Amino acid sequence: MLDIFDHAGTPVTHGRRTVNGVRLHYVTAGSGPALVLLHGVPKTWYYWHRVIPLLTEHFTVIAPDVRGFGDSARPEGGYDMGTIAEDIAALLTELGHERFAVAGEDWGAAFAYAVAAGFPERVTKLSFGEMLLPGFGLEDWSALTAENVRSSHFLWHVGFFHVPDFPEMLISGREEAFWSTWMKNETYNPAAITPDCVAEWVRCSSAPGGLRAIFEVYRATFTNIALDERWARTPLPMPVLAVASEHFIGQETRRQMERVSDDVQYVELADCGHSMALERPDALAEVMRDFFLKGH
Repeated sequence: MLDIFDHAGTPVTHGRRTVNGVRLHYVTAGSGPALVLLHGVPKTWYYWHRVIPLLTEHFTVIAPDVRGFGDSARPEGGYDMGTIAEDIAALLTELGHERFAVAGEDWGAAFAYAVAAGFPERVTKLSFGEMLLPGFGLEDWSALTAENVRSSHFLWHVGFFHVPDFPEMLISGREEAFWSTWMKNETYNPAAITPDCVAEWVRCSSAPGGLRAIFEVYRATFTNIALDERWARTPLPMPVLAVASEHFIGQETRRQMERVSDDVQYVELADCGHSMALERPDALAEVMRDFFLKGH
């Protein structure tokens, strides 16, 4: 893992807090309104390391490792979107931020949506990147169909990770080959998945309970479907940015948010695959700055 600094050359600050029954690791940097960055799978806060210095001039950035990931604790349960949203809201309370904006990609976007839906009075704006919500398309894109297999976004892993025990058995000891190959296959620019990123994913997923915690997110799918269906009955009250890549989920990201919000702005990053913050950090940071600073 590389040392990460803010826009002024100050190192990010690491911290740990026990909230909602789980000990979370997080980093903070910058000053200004609070902006929470939530990573996806199998990533950690480090997914945002190229974007953080581009945001800290304007925001107090808080980038946690969600429960089970990175250097946060790996409890037995609580990997559904609702519980993870409670973790994040409690962490922000502990850090003194009653109101905050939240952004996420991949599963981090699902968690960010859960925070916005579960705590709408606290979230000022939501950025939802490159994700299909459980119940609203995740299962459809993971099905074994000719159309999915021919596509550049066949989510075959959703069903595989859901199976108890077998993913742990097959991937344990092969984390580097598995994660690097899988993540590069989802990019437009495989070179964006650099050795430091792979090393971080391998370090954390090969730690005790690391693989189990990752897959428990997928094993909570049916709980998440029920949560999403309930939350979607009430449109989000805050502005929403749906941001996607040209070469992965794309326009479906916008449609996901239009199901749950009447105030959606959509931006698509050209020449980009699923890992936007690694492939196009400058473009993503510009989009986020424009969205989150508007109205301040």
